[in-house]
Amino acid sequence: MTRTARRSGSILIVTAAALVAAACGGSQDSGQASPSPSASTVSPSQMTDQQRPTDRLTIDVSIEGGNVTPTNARLEGKVGQPIVLRVNSDAADELHVHSVPDHTFTVEPKPGQQFQFTVDVPGNVEIELHDLHRVIASVQVQP
Repeated sequence: MTRTARRSGSILIVTAAALVAAACGGSQDSGQASPSPSASTVSPSQMTDQQRPTDRLTIDVSIEGGNVTPTNARLEGKVGQPIVLRVNSDAADELHVHSVPDHTFTVEPKPGQQFQFTVDVPGNVEIELHDLHRVIASVQVQP
C-alpha cells in the first residue's frame, strides 16, 4: 500500500470514528435534556395547567359534632393532579392520605382550612381522619 493510500485510509477511519462519537454524544445530550420520571420534574406548561382550579380535585370536608361529611366518597383523580381538601371543623384531628408519597395534615377546630397534595403513583388512595376513625374518600388515581 502506498503512503497516500494509508494516509487516506487513516483519515477515513478517524472521520468515521468522529461521526460515531458525535452520534452517540447527540443521543446522550437529548437524554439529558428530557425530564426524568421524578415527581419533582414539571415542565412550565404542566405547572400552568396544574394551577388552574378546573384541573384540581377539590373535596369539601365538614366535621361537626362528631359527624363527618363526606364519608366513604368514591372519587377519581390523576397522577400529579392537585387534590385540595377544604376543611371546616369544630374539633382537632389529623388527616392522613395513604398514597405515595403519603401526607399528614393537622386539622384545627376552625373553619376555612385548606390542604393540598399530589399523588405520584397510580392506585387507590384513602383519605382518613385518625381520631374519628373515618374514611373521608377513596380516590382512584389514574396514570
